[in-house]
Amino acid sequence: MKLTGPFVQLLTLDHLPLRGKIADNLLEIIPNGGIVTANGKIVKTGNFDDLKREFPTAELDLISGSHIALPSFTDAHTHICFGGSRAQDFAMRNAGKTYLEIAGNGGGIWSTVQHTRKTDEHELSELLLQRIRRQISLGITTIEIKSGYGLDAENEIKMLRTIRNAQRKTPALLVPTCLAAHSLPKDFDGDQHAYLQYILEAILPEVQRERLSDRVDIFIEKSAFDPESSLRFLLSAKKAGFKITVHADQFTPGSAQIAVRTGALSADHLEASTDQDIRALAASDTVATVLPGASLGLGEPFAPARKLLDAGAIVAIASDWNPGSAPMGNLLAQASVLATFQKLSTAEVLAGMTFRAARALDLSDRGILKEGKKADFIIFSTTDYQEILYNQGQLLPSDIYIDGEKIP
Repeated sequence: MKLTGPFVQLLTLDHLPLRGKIADNLLEIIPNGGIVTANGKIVKTGNFDDLKREFPTAELDLISGSHIALPSFTDAHTHICFGGSRAQDFAMRNAGKTYLEIAGNGGGIWSTVQHTRKTDEHELSELLLQRIRRQISLGITTIEIKSGYGLDAENEIKMLRTIRNAQRKTPALLVPTCLAAHSLPKDFDGDQHAYLQYILEAILPEVQRERLSDRVDIFIEKSAFDPESSLRFLLSAKKAGFKITVHADQFTPGSAQIAVRTGALSADHLEASTDQDIRALAASDTVATVLPGASLGLGEPFAPARKLLDAGAIVAIASDWNPGSAPMGNLLAQASVLATFQKLSTAEVLAGMTFRAARALDLSDRGILKEGKKADFIIFSTTDYQEILYNQGQLLPSDIYIDGEKIP
């Protein structure tokens, strides 16, 4: 058993609502706080001196100086398993080229597919582990990672195996998602309907056989897969035993309602969501995952996070870290900027990166510092939690704990 502290402020994020808006005055802030942990779980939080008397045999993990602590972050939507770079795409986009023009000049998703296919598992694993280490340094200890740059059975399986192998080398939890339905590959002999059937028949059974993932995603968009075909695909994948998430409403509206209809864990992007889409999400248990990194990378409007919260939706915030539309990969900086433009409270942002984000991954054991929860927490060298968003990603965690142990 270990007692970590004292902290000037300990934010537990306990007693906060799962859905809807949150005022900052609802935050539970324990002054002179401490955290008792054992076997990777939280035993108790409270006043450090009181905990020291209550648990006199606990090992002391003393924190010197002025620090605050809160639950570590969950990034519920990333594409960090990839080869190559799309720096040229970014430059062309900033020079005024359209998505179709960039794709016609050899860029876009297909460019990353070609690079990733050429990258062997060892190199792909090393690249992935570098990005995972960066995520951990930013206070992120649970990371969803999608495939989707293979787009055939051999390479989609290669990506998912790479994620599985990376899990053996990191203390962070990796949540793999099969996104074979990312785009219609240029070398596939058939239309989108045939390709989705190919995924169902040739890729997903092998994913299940090797236990590589229990989640399926699809990009519903004019440039990817149409709503009707996507609905059939999602229902088939769900019937096969997969959990569902959806790339929804990024450029055109309506697909968030497909996510709700299929009982998806989350609908992600939502930049183009209409009031009707917002109402559907708010009336459901599907998490609305907004991705400010994509808006920053593409120069597009942010998802309507404020409207979603006011309507009563469960809103998570994720990075969408990928080589094309969201290369920044700094969740805290992105969330801070989103808060400025969408007028989100600090409590709403922190909830969106912790227990609400965990809900998007069907995880209920993290994101709150309370008895029985996973002992994943982060420490910032400051006396006021408001400094975290105020510094817009420049104030980074000084220490990261996973299962109650400090990560070197």
